[in-house]
Amino acid sequence: MLQNLVAGTSLVALSVLIHTAGLILIGSATPSFARRLGLQNHNIGRTLVMTATVLGILGILTVEVWSWALAYAWFHTTASFADALYLSTSMFSTIGYGPINFDPHWRLMTALEGINGFLLIGWSTAFLVRASTRHGPFRKDHF
Repeated sequence: MLQNLVAGTSLVALSVLIHTAGLILIGSATPSFARRLGLQNHNIGRTLVMTATVLGILGILTVEVWSWALAYAWFHTTASFADALYLSTSMFSTIGYGPINFDPHWRLMTALEGINGFLLIGWSTAFLVRASTRHGPFRKDHF
């Protein structure tokens, strides 16, 4: 159980670091890029900015999911890396692991990934709402 907690907590910390750095990068790069291209002056341009923001967040989440999958593969939690990636994606998105077989010794770590994914997806949603009202096609008067 201690190995689960140490591995899971380390991966949570890594995910938070990745997420923080990624959101800082998106938050600073996207608006300046939009201004340089003049995208902030019309709804189509602001929609493109939001699309880039969503794709950036998806990229960040993908790196985090793959980090957990690599850990599952490292610990031989599943039969293959494809299974580890499926397990990680399922747990991070909190849909559950479904029909996949994995070593039950690592159940606590998979639960920690579910909590981690829930928090980071929520954080991403909050970031996206803020970005959409600040730089995107929605303004505060729309809500």
